[in-house]
Amino acid sequence: MRIALELEYDGSCFLGWQTQPGGGTVQDALETALSGIAGERIQVTCAGRTDRGVHARAQVVHFDTGAVRPASAWVRGVNALLPDSVAVQWAQPAPERFHARYSAVSRTYRYVLLNRPVRPALAARYAGWFHQPLDIVAMRSAAGMLLGVHDFSALRSAECQSKTPVRTLHALEIAARGERIDFVLRANAFLHHMVRNIVGLLLYVGKGKHPPAWATEVLASLDRARAAPTFAAQGLYLEQVQYEPRWGLPGTQAGELRLPVES
Repeated sequence: MRIALELEYDGSCFLGWQTQPGGGTVQDALETALSGIAGERIQVTCAGRTDRGVHARAQVVHFDTGAVRPASAWVRGVNALLPDSVAVQWAQPAPERFHARYSAVSRTYRYVLLNRPVRPALAARYAGWFHQPLDIVAMRSAAGMLLGVHDFSALRSAECQSKTPVRTLHALEIAARGERIDFVLRANAFLHHMVRNIVGLLLYVGKGKHPPAWATEVLASLDRARAAPTFAAQGLYLEQVQYEPRWGLPGTQAGELRLPVES
């Protein structure tokens, strides 16, 4: 039987998503808990691997098992075996053809930034921070130039293992409320460090180092060295993974993040 489930986690408590020989990753914790409920070794496949320090509100995974358990066992039972920093939100049987990664239509990430002169303490693990004033209008102008189908070679890491750097960026919204700025990006898929590199680019524009048109120049260069440095991981959240209705998975709507950020 194939099971699909969704989980949220605090990435600051893990060494990233992908399993490591010494453990300490979200995948390691989840597979250990699932195996305890199934009574057999379980291996999972996720919709999108997240780096160390990156959080998830709606990571979707699938796994195959011969164990027959009620849905509550894959949720409450597994959560009882997981650390407090990760929790399964729902679980249900899925068709054998369903694949958490390849069946996904798009992914949405949110980057939460505190824009103020002094670094945060309470939100240090849950939001990025930039001390200089930022021009929201200029950043939105630059963001619009990144939309559509592009070769994002200049905005992916040197370690990226994707076979193609071409991605379709469907949306890039920038919302400012007080000292908090949210960058919400939706694409068919993302390259390694792509979101954090886009945020870094937009901050260079926002602080006045480059005009908005620089975004187009960076894309056209296909040269990572021409772009801004990769921005911090702490403010990044895998917000939602979208699938076709035929898979029958519960919808996940992007909502207000529960962050210890001062109002």
